[in-house]
Formats: sequence, structure tokens, C-alpha cells
Amino acid sequence: MTVPSRPLKLMAEIYTKVLPEVHRELKRWKEKASKIPDPELRKQALSSIESKTFHCEGGAIYSLIAEDKRKDIIAFIVAYQTISDYLDNLCDRSTSLDPEDFRCLHRSMLHALTPDVKPENYYRYRSQQQDGGYLEALVQTCQKVLSELTALKSIQPALHQLAGFYCDLQVHKHVVRDQRVPRLMEWFQKNKAHLPEMSWYEFAACSGSTLGIFCIVAYAAARGDEMKLLVGKIKDSYFPWVQGLHILMDYFVDQEEDRIEGDLNFCFYYPNDQEMMDRLKHFIEEADAAIDTMPDKNFHKMINRGLLGIYLADRKVAKQRNVRVLARKLIRKSGGSGLFFFVNGWLYRRIRQSI
Repeated sequence: MTVPSRPLKLMAEIYTKVLPEVHRELKRWKEKASKIPDPELRKQALSSIESKTFHCEGGAIYSLIAEDKRKDIIAFIVAYQTISDYLDNLCDRSTSLDPEDFRCLHRSMLHALTPDVKPENYYRYRSQQQDGGYLEALVQTCQKVLSELTALKSIQPALHQLAGFYCDLQVHKHVVRDQRVPRLMEWFQKNKAHLPEMSWYEFAACSGSTLGIFCIVAYAAARGDEMKLLVGKIKDSYFPWVQGLHILMDYFVDQEEDRIEGDLNFCFYYPNDQEMMDRLKHFIEEADAAIDTMPDKNFHKMINRGLLGIYLADRKVAKQRNVRVLARKLIRKSGGSGLFFFVNGWLYRRIRQSI
């Protein structure tokens, strides 16, 4: 089986091989979430699945790299992304503002990448405790898939580095409001020497994606021992530019919603719209350049364009006049394949929402 390198083939495989399996996995986790004893934990678990299904759908596209291990990799991606979305809800919508609580919750994301570690009580710093084994089951699903990869030792340092950035971000961005930016800026200063030129809020965005982890795990399933040579190239291709583009687009379409909710949005820190557009275009160009030496580079370039198209097709864009105007410029920047994925994403979202 070859990795898709043309848009039509990619979309055909997404609809026939990826999405049905993703929805089967999510149905299983939704059933387990519905049995969580604590009402608040149950509410957030169910809400995270219902409102963020497209995160799992998008991430699972990387399973097409994994050849005959595709279903196993979808199980890993759905479980890991479900942990991420669930914890994001717990931190975003809970009464807790305790960084120790957030750090403890997110230890589950590091444990999910470490099969020889036993899950622990990740809720120990909060009053809600009884999740009926939901988070532990998600962690163990990830551990089981990774434990069967012959390349696990080769890829673990890269996985832990990317997950470490992700977990640090989630801690810093959810604390008391007036501490968030100072903490994020201090964190950026500690890492600045190892980064290309960017702002603190762009580094934070680059840290907030799980795509690099999914890409590395999918290749490990397909390439085995080759990963000793490949893992560094994959990590450096996805972090910072591809991941940064992914999360900046997420924030780009959420601006009005985050303004109403009072949530942190990294697009708010650009001095003006022109600077934001220049930097988004820079991220598009750098992401393209970064994946130019990747195996299956056409596949990864389509993912890049697909990210742009799918986010820009979100209904939220149409409701924000200024964002809508800027989105048209980004669609033009993304070229023909970007327009293809924009139209496809627009149709898919509206068909799904009408069912």
C-alpha cells in the first residue's frame, strides 16, 4: 500500500479507511464516558468528544502512513487526542486554577507514551475524582499500541519532548489570568535559544499541537528500525512550523468565541492584522520548506493545505466579517490544493451537521 500523494486519492482513503474507524473508536469512548460516576467529569468527557470530533478525524489521517497497522494507529491517535481534548475541557471549564492540578492531569499524556509506567490518580489535586477508570483506560490503550512497536526506544525521546512542550503549555495557559502571559513569556525565554526567530505566543502555538506525535508513531508502525534515522527529521519537520501553523489556524477561527469567553488566544497578541497575516503566510512557507525533505513529502504538503482548507471552511469564519476577509487571502495563498480542501471541508462539515 502506498501513501496517498494526490488530493482525490487522499480524500477517497480518508472517507473509506479513516473516518469509519475513527467513528467506531469514538463511539466506544463515548459509551465509556457516559458511565463516568462524577457528573462534572462525565459532562466534560462527553462534551470534549461531541465538540471536538474533528480533532480525531484530522489526526487519524496520519494512520494512512502506517500501512497494515492502520487500525492500531487510529486506536492510538483517537485515544491520545481524546485525552488531550478531555483535559483541555477540564482545565478550560473547571473552577480549578491550580498549576499543580493541571500538571498532574497532564502526566497522563506522558504516561500514555511510556508503556512501562503504571497509570496513577491524575485527579488527586481536585475534588472530582471518580471517572470510572475512563482516563486510565485511554492511557492504557495508547500504551498497548506503543508497546508493540519495535522502534519504540528510538522514537520515545522525540515523543516525550513534543508532549513535554504540550503539557507545559497547558499548565501555563490555564492558571490565574494575570499569571498566564508572564509564565508563557518566561517559558519562551528558557527555550528561545533552540528556536528559529519567533514571538513567545508563536512558540506557545507551536507547542500546542499533537500532529508531530501522530506522524512519528505512524511512521514507527510502518518503518520499524528505519526510525533511528528518520525520527529526528520528522520531529524537526513538524516542530515548530507545521504544528505552529495548525494551532495558529485554530486560534484564527476562534477569535470571536475566545473574546466572548475571555479565553487566551494567541492571535490577539499580533500588533495588527497585517502583521498577523504576514506571519501566517511565513508559517505556510516555512512549513512547506520544512517537509520538503520528508518521506512522502506530497502527502505532508497535502496535510498542510488540508489544515488551511478545513479550518477556513469552519462556520465560525463566515460569522466574523474581519476574519472572513483575511481567510480569503489565506485561501489564495494556499493555491489550488488549498482551495480543493477548503471546498471539501466546507461540504463535509455542512453534511455532517445536517445529519
